[in-house]
Amino acid sequence: MVDLRSQAPAPRTLVQILRETATRCPESAALEDAAGALSYAELLAEVEALAGSLRTAGVRRGDRVGVRLPSGSRGLYLAILGVIAAAAAYVPVDADDPMERADLVFAEAQVVGVLAADGYHPRATVERRPVDAGEPDCDDDAWIIFTSGSTGLPKGVAVSHRSAAAFVDAEAGLFLQGSPLGPGDRVLAGLSVAFDASCEEMWLAWRHGACLVPAPRAVVRSGEDLGGWLVRHRITVVSTVPTLAALWPVEALEQVRLLIFGGEACPPELAARLVAEGREVWNTYGPTEATVVATAARLDGASPVRIGLPLPGWAIAVVDAAGVPVPHGVVGELIIGGVGLARYLDPVKDADKYAPLASLGWDRAYRTGDLVAFEPAGLLFHGRADDQVKVGGRRIELGEVEAAVSALAGVEAAAVAVRRSEAGVPILVAYLVVGAGFDRRAARARLAETLPAPSIPMLALVERLPSQTSGKVDRDALPWPVPEITEALTLFQGDEAWLARQWLAVLGMPALDRQADFFELGGGSLAAAQLVSRIRVRAPEFSVADVYDHPRLQAMAVAISDTVADAQWRESFSTPGPTPLAARWAQTLLGVPLFIFSGARWLVYLLSASWVLRGFSGFDFLPAVNGWLLLLGLLLFTAPFGRMAIAAGSARLLLWGVRPGDHRRGGATHLRLWLAEQIAHQVDPIGLAGAPWVVYYARALGARIGRDVDLHTLPPVTGMLDIGEGAAIEPEVDLAGYWIDGDTVRIGGIRIGARATVGARSTLAPGTRIDAGAEVAPGSAVFGRVRSGQLWAGSPAVRAGEPSADWPAERPQGGRRWLVAYGTSSVIFGLLPIASLSLGAVPVAYGMRGSSDVAQAVAAGLPWLLPGVLAAGLVLAGSIIVLVRLLAIGLEPGTYPVRSRAGWQAWSTERLLDQARTMLFPLYASLITPLWLRLLGARIGRDVEASTVVLLPSMTTVEDGAFLADDTMVASYDLRNGWLRIGRVTIGKRAFLGNSGMAGVGHTVPRDGLVAVLSVAPVKAKPGSSWLGSPPVRLRRVAVGGDLGRTYRPALGLRWARGAWEACRIAAVVVTCALGLGVLLGLAWLVENLGLAWALALSGVVMLAAGFAAAAISTLMKWLVVGPIRAGTHPLWSSFVWRTEVADTFTEMVAGPWFASAMTGTPALALWLRSLGARIGKGVWCDTYWLPEPDLVRLGDGATVNRGCVVQTHLFHDRIMSMDEVVIEQGGTLGPHSIVLPGATIGAHATIGPASLVMRGERVPVGSRWSGNPIGPWRVVKVRAYQAEAS
Repeated sequence: MVDLRSQAPAPRTLVQILRETATRCPESAALEDAAGALSYAELLAEVEALAGSLRTAGVRRGDRVGVRLPSGSRGLYLAILGVIAAAAAYVPVDADDPMERADLVFAEAQVVGVLAADGYHPRATVERRPVDAGEPDCDDDAWIIFTSGSTGLPKGVAVSHRSAAAFVDAEAGLFLQGSPLGPGDRVLAGLSVAFDASCEEMWLAWRHGACLVPAPRAVVRSGEDLGGWLVRHRITVVSTVPTLAALWPVEALEQVRLLIFGGEACPPELAARLVAEGREVWNTYGPTEATVVATAARLDGASPVRIGLPLPGWAIAVVDAAGVPVPHGVVGELIIGGVGLARYLDPVKDADKYAPLASLGWDRAYRTGDLVAFEPAGLLFHGRADDQVKVGGRRIELGEVEAAVSALAGVEAAAVAVRRSEAGVPILVAYLVVGAGFDRRAARARLAETLPAPSIPMLALVERLPSQTSGKVDRDALPWPVPEITEALTLFQGDEAWLARQWLAVLGMPALDRQADFFELGGGSLAAAQLVSRIRVRAPEFSVADVYDHPRLQAMAVAISDTVADAQWRESFSTPGPTPLAARWAQTLLGVPLFIFSGARWLVYLLSASWVLRGFSGFDFLPAVNGWLLLLGLLLFTAPFGRMAIAAGSARLLLWGVRPGDHRRGGATHLRLWLAEQIAHQVDPIGLAGAPWVVYYARALGARIGRDVDLHTLPPVTGMLDIGEGAAIEPEVDLAGYWIDGDTVRIGGIRIGARATVGARSTLAPGTRIDAGAEVAPGSAVFGRVRSGQLWAGSPAVRAGEPSADWPAERPQGGRRWLVAYGTSSVIFGLLPIASLSLGAVPVAYGMRGSSDVAQAVAAGLPWLLPGVLAAGLVLAGSIIVLVRLLAIGLEPGTYPVRSRAGWQAWSTERLLDQARTMLFPLYASLITPLWLRLLGARIGRDVEASTVVLLPSMTTVEDGAFLADDTMVASYDLRNGWLRIGRVTIGKRAFLGNSGMAGVGHTVPRDGLVAVLSVAPVKAKPGSSWLGSPPVRLRRVAVGGDLGRTYRPALGLRWARGAWEACRIAAVVVTCALGLGVLLGLAWLVENLGLAWALALSGVVMLAAGFAAAAISTLMKWLVVGPIRAGTHPLWSSFVWRTEVADTFTEMVAGPWFASAMTGTPALALWLRSLGARIGKGVWCDTYWLPEPDLVRLGDGATVNRGCVVQTHLFHDRIMSMDEVVIEQGGTLGPHSIVLPGATIGAHATIGPASLVMRGERVPVGSRWSGNPIGPWRVVKVRAYQAEAS
């Protein structure tokens, strides 16, 4: 026994509680619905006005007033408060319950009138009591709620103000004691007011000054959709039944800091899923007869689920059948006493159920009929001792339901029991023995007139009811599932047969004809939500509302079929074939002249080296150099403005006359566009995006760029770009304005208005228009128009509110002198690799000195190549460390003009480190990476794994055991109207930031958290939470178990073994430098023997030869070091992982720069990928070479992989490398900057839109169109949107 009666809160009334809160928080929101919010002062005024009108209508203190208004609106709650303020008790009946039940309840309660949607209706049949008007006192009733009755009639339970207020005050001392509820909180009102748990919802808000937010009944019915409603309405407090909460995704409760379960048993797995840091989760227990809640237990997700210990003022005991207390741990009946005891309106039942208990010395005790066992940590629930059950959180007496079904015409015997469907939904089933002529549909209709919806059972016909020896019905022996189920499934064919199986799985009962009604068969809101979850496998856009609109089997099957067709065929279904053979030959033949552009640059390097070295003795084997000719070459092929002139001039010439619209893949327009892109790649016109001359390059291409534009990304070669004055474009934004969709190249202009902002790594589709002052969040994909002053985010981007108002309103003045600093930095950063390689070339030159010809020079120089490479690497790495450290001096979080010292420092640091991850690739994804990042100034914990991350080191903290995957972006700067913002970012302990993931200014990846591939870290996240997509949504994830010795805590021997394999990466750098040396000396031989003109003409052949050699070497190393790759898993600390990293280094450092980058989209690239083990069909257009495990990739004939894509055949969650095959079937398309994860298949001729993420194991249907992060049916984007000009 636990007796806390002496700790009962001081006596007062609910009206006093409300007045006290209104006095304390008069302007705080008290009640909010679709019509707006009422403050506490406004609420109290309306309540008092309604109370006055009720008194005028004759309501007196102690009266009872019925309340029957629609759920989800303020009127219902104002009516409740108005009744109690008039010193009466409210008697609620759900507006959806049958009128027959309402009449029964109101008659039993002897209400003096009923408040309905159309006003107050007095009931003249009720005898009036001569009680004066006035405020209620503690002994007056606050409410009367009716529960199921074992006799077949509902029973009324009256709760006094003393009990109700004690319950409210007791809970106030229980929840969130460290951070109490207050005006900032928003409480869900989603339960029927005829259910006593609704009182908890209301007074959790009104006791603390929080806001009560009623949910519309249609939303509550949907179950699954209520989760999204919670997020949109910023709900922080939820009291609900576990069955409903189980339907919500975890992310729906991200803002919820108090979650209370009650009404039915809470499954342990649900508690474990929803318990989180920063959120209290409680399990409560209490019958209506003991004022809502009598006991409560806080759940930790690990311990057994208990119903807890009594609230202050309550007492509990566990007794045997004789009323004697049982020992701890022994199961017995729960008895409740104390201030919360209510009373039955029926005095006979009251005297029985609330009889004194002599063994405890209690003069009034409620016998719950529930079986529990007492433990010091709290009560454990063991079920019901009688026939009372709970379905959907509402308590139902089986006797009441049995009485109703027994009264049906044609029923000879009946028994009611609770069963569970295949989907786990609790179902109330009535087993009937019937005579001839029984009409199942008429019976259902009659029950709907007499029982509330949750009490209406399914009707199962049986020959007889099994019985126990006592003669009572043996409910455990009742059949389940019933025999006619399997026979019924043979009645349907095709889609109807499939749907009938889904109904059966959810309802547990079969549909017997095509006109069967889902709800007449026993379906409710929760069953509808379960059904929709199953239907969405076939029709992803099918909703709960569709179930209500099409409740009959035949109509629902047609609706599903229409939805499927709409999702798959809403645009013309094309069947792309292979890229035309003529186009493939053209690309092949253009390879040599294309490579002349890069060959010319290498020729300039040769002449520069020769001009320097011939000043020393022993280098006569090098060609003589004309100084003026060398200067011309330097200006044309190495200086930024020369390279820009070549690239822009070539693009303008090649793309003359090209207009926005759709063009054939492999056609003349597409080849011209491809050629312009290839020349730009070979020439490298900018070097560092964001340099001050990128604007001049954009204008040279034909783009219209306004004044004071911050353009930190590359412009489109098409020139179809219009940027208004003062706009800001952050790094790595895709402005290309075209993409390949199947066999169609979609080209369009892009227009960005004045003072608009486009966040980093966003993709703007052809035809995009962003109006003045609009903002696009980082990582978004924009299609169509973003209107002025709006913030859009996500992929595909949707409106997400208004742009942040915490930026300076006016553009900063002056600062043009800092453009010189930007330009100087660009030149220095561009020369830094050349200077480092030049210093590294000194020992090689020393070895070649005195050679008589080029062949002898090659032999003499090769032995010195390794020390030269090491020297160059050390110089480059050391220079970057020094520069980054110097750039960090005085750099603090804040908002600065772009053209300022801090703005220049942030930009310079990020551009320098973006360059470093290419030039110093072997340093990343290795044991030395944490040391490298620490030397740069980042705060890096122990056992951190980091790959090719771009970051501001001084702003970055990575805690112990964190993992940063490939191409992550951390603490990058934000831009807005001439301002630049930087801030600190923390990656928590053992957190994971996935491939291409971003953690922006002020964001945090929480401890043990995960931000998935191509996803954005949320601003605020709880420890252990996982996030997916853009905008990020909570991801339910099960951690993968593994050997800690191979994941987080490797032995010393494994560390040495990994270090040895990682040292092998230097071989790739030596090979690429050897190829460079070979190119230089090969060009020297051509100049010496054929002359400069022929050397220039044949430089393309030399570069192609180097490229083919690089590709062959990379292929050879893949097979020698790694061998065949199969699907499976490997821990981080295993040789397979280390060997694949060696092969990757050859791909990035050898094949990439010499061959693959220049061959995107060509047959040569496909041929090389096949040599690595990929299965590439005919006529595939592939704009990426990044296939990490090529053996696991299959691209069907005519498939398209656009620029920036990653065919990601592995994931590295929990430091375990998990690999599976990725298939893009014939004609399938992967849009720009999209990622497809392991185990996924893109069906034939299907299209994945730009900046999309295809989830692991996902299968995209044939011919369908999908887009988004993660992908969903591509409904909002039409093809025509890509054809609009930027105007």
